[in-house]
Amino acid sequence: MSIGSVTIDMGQGLPITIETGKIALLAGGSVTVTQGDSVVLCTACSGGVRPGMDFFPLQVSYREKYTATGRFPGGYLKREGRPTEHEVLTSRMTDRPIRPLFPKGFYNEVQVQCLVLSADSVHQTDVLAMLGSSAALALSDLPFAGPLGSLRVGKIDGEFVANPTFEQMENSSLELIYSGLADKMIMIEGDSDELNEDEFHEALVFANEKVKLQLDAISGFISEFAKPKKEYEVSVVAEDALEAVKAAVDQEKLDAACLVNDRSERGAALDAVYEEARTKIEGFDEEREADLKAAFGKVNSGNIRRLILEEGKRSDGRGAEDLRPISCETSVLPVVHGSSLFARGETQGVVIVALGSADGAQSQDTMIGEKKKKFYLHYNFPNYSVGECGRIMGPGNREIGHGNLAERSVAKMMPDECAYSVRVSSEIMGSNGSTSMASICGASMALMDAGIKLKKQVAGISCGLVTGPDKYVMLTDILGSEDHYGDMDFKIAGTRDGITGFQLDLKIDGITMDQAKEAIANLKASRMKILDIMDAAISSPREEVNPNAPRMHVVQINPEKIGAVIGTGGKVIKGIVEETGAKIDIEDDGKVTIFANNAESLNAALGHVENLTNEVEVGKIYQGLVNGVKDFGAFVEIFSQSGLLHISEMADYRVDKVEDICNVGEKVTVKVIDIDDRGRIRLSRKAALEEMED
Repeated sequence: MSIGSVTIDMGQGLPITIETGKIALLAGGSVTVTQGDSVVLCTACSGGVRPGMDFFPLQVSYREKYTATGRFPGGYLKREGRPTEHEVLTSRMTDRPIRPLFPKGFYNEVQVQCLVLSADSVHQTDVLAMLGSSAALALSDLPFAGPLGSLRVGKIDGEFVANPTFEQMENSSLELIYSGLADKMIMIEGDSDELNEDEFHEALVFANEKVKLQLDAISGFISEFAKPKKEYEVSVVAEDALEAVKAAVDQEKLDAACLVNDRSERGAALDAVYEEARTKIEGFDEEREADLKAAFGKVNSGNIRRLILEEGKRSDGRGAEDLRPISCETSVLPVVHGSSLFARGETQGVVIVALGSADGAQSQDTMIGEKKKKFYLHYNFPNYSVGECGRIMGPGNREIGHGNLAERSVAKMMPDECAYSVRVSSEIMGSNGSTSMASICGASMALMDAGIKLKKQVAGISCGLVTGPDKYVMLTDILGSEDHYGDMDFKIAGTRDGITGFQLDLKIDGITMDQAKEAIANLKASRMKILDIMDAAISSPREEVNPNAPRMHVVQINPEKIGAVIGTGGKVIKGIVEETGAKIDIEDDGKVTIFANNAESLNAALGHVENLTNEVEVGKIYQGLVNGVKDFGAFVEIFSQSGLLHISEMADYRVDKVEDICNVGEKVTVKVIDIDDRGRIRLSRKAALEEMED
């Protein structure tokens, strides 16, 4: 196989080079994608159709190897383990835009694997993997209607930037990850610093133009090096079964069943329609029962779409732009540090907040280094939320993805300075459409309930789409069935002033920029209505942190005094913790954070820290501890510093004997009258008493 390559110049930053024919030659399609010194291998392979398969088994895996940056993984085995959260999220973002570009009914197994071979810690490899995956699929013999363009967009100093570096992203007000065809957006994900809707749309237009540059550059490359496309069998509903079901189904009863509001009741009504139709169908034995059920599923899907497109009817009777009934509560659970219950129709989530010390921060070890998050949100989707049984296991990729979207949407409104580590847990109690957006609403209220000084309330909502030959309908606040049978799930979260998070999934090969603009406007109007309802439940953070939360106090000390607080081998700080029951975190800049379960414990620990670190000031009055007595005076300890109280400064009369005024172990009130250039402290009890009398 000959080696070929193409270079893509997007007008900003270093060009991207895609090369094929050099490595991974046995794969169905393979490329390396390079920008700077970052290199990602992307491969695509296909298999057969497993018996009974009724969905497209696409599997995408993005992995980062520590060897790519010359590092060793942490842990005993020194080998990469299960995928990190970033790897899972990148795999999902790669999967979502390529999935709709395979033909319906294509059920062959397909695997896309992306491996980071080299990472320069400058150019981000996730979007390189997304671009390379579609190129590898386009080069293979698979029936893939690509390639796609993919990139990250930042907004830095008011200008949009394509594929910004890690350093540039630190100053970006936007992170938009975008995949699409020319003039068709298929997938987006990201967050922003309250960009308004017009700015957000401008970012999408900018990304689309860069995608067209990418596609123009690689089209000839794909044509030259792609393998001939194979003829693959596509599963379709048996025509005779489809005709039999259409003839047997009572249309009036099918319409009524499709418009039943309650999810479980609607399922039972549709089952009844099928059973009645089945009694009328002849010539199909038990072996063809699956064909009839598949045919009824297609008839049902087409009917739901027809009712929306032609009659403007949704199953719960709402108009296209109507929200379901929403209810909000806070402080719904005892003991916990903050809680809320958010319900929108049958979708329901209980959100719980836990506050803790720095030990509660989430550590993340990646190929480019370790980082910690002090705010994170976990999303949990149990089987009972949809009234079903299933495997009980840890969070899946979907739960990780939904949690990340909710987390980044709310994180934009977290206070700039928050000494607490904050964990939010969204427990989905009922699911019938857009539980991730319910998690955002619930998280915002629960954080305010906990007393976290959230900058602004955050809400999220989704918009759906049903397309026909010559028209389409946008649907606000989609149900689970509208997500399943519809073409789009477009989610936007934000405040009253702008967008903080967004995500788009499609089942079709893209929406236009005009359709995107319409959806964005639709979602803004809906978000304002939801914020009104949320504000009625809680409109601002509690004045005080929840009484069940640990008490917290932050004090800044001289960094040179850190050693005094810690002590040799940590002896001093361990003693304070053991005595008071408080927890103390010290940062390198001298910031000391004290956590305790009650005010008494907090004050005791704070007193110890202040005693070890505060520095006496000339002219100030203190209460010190006498730790030594001589004929000429006493030595008094203030904040771990010793000063001399001379016998002549003990009273406004002649003192014959120091012990007449103070003894070792007693406390005495003194005023600092001098600190010489050697740091020696002179004290006066006489001056302190005179000032206090005045």
